[in-house]
Amino acid sequence: MVDRLLLVDDDTTLLRFTREYLEGQGFEVSAANSGVEALRLAYQEHPDLVVLDVMMPGMDGWEVTRRLRELSDVPIILVTAKTAEEDKLHGFQLGVDDYVTKPFSFAELGARIQAVLGRARQQSAVEHNVIPFGDLLLDLDRHEVRRGEEVIQLTPTEFRLLEVLAGRKGKAVSELDLIMHVWGREEEEETAAVRRYIWLLRKKLEPEPSSPQYIVTVRGYGYRLEG
Repeated sequence: MVDRLLLVDDDTTLLRFTREYLEGQGFEVSAANSGVEALRLAYQEHPDLVVLDVMMPGMDGWEVTRRLRELSDVPIILVTAKTAEEDKLHGFQLGVDDYVTKPFSFAELGARIQAVLGRARQQSAVEHNVIPFGDLLLDLDRHEVRRGEEVIQLTPTEFRLLEVLAGRKGKAVSELDLIMHVWGREEEEETAAVRRYIWLLRKKLEPEPSSPQYIVTVRGYGYRLEG
């Protein structure tokens, strides 16, 4: 799987050269030259890592970091000309994963990206291979759902749908996002299929399928896994 990066910098020349280098290293790269654009792309594309410049006009990197942390735990590398210790501490307190000071070499940035992604994968494997909700456990390694010792049989599509919801547990996932991640296409005509599989999942997992506690409808948008 190709890692997706989001680069954010108001220096369009540096942004272009950095993007070209990282694409040459095999990454899929999106770019934004403002904080507002960065948040829009992060919401739409769910990158695996964000490389974020601090000093930008309007919404600076500190504010972008705060808002990203409200949305997700995506790894963030801050890039800035500031070298003061208190600036680095401030970044780490906001939840960034690494800090690169300008000027930097593309090779150094690439190495730091690989290191942060490696740590994120290890952490994800520890935290997310078994995901609890209610009295159920979603075991990603064994590809099964259990209630106590009972294994609840799901079809491959039902399991993938539940896996996507569990990957953003507690957060609303749009129907179009579910279509893209489960069926690999983004077509509104498939919303009927999503609703049917949600109904089937509720029949198998919910104590009262007509009053769901776990797979909750977010009216006019999609669904959210609770518990």
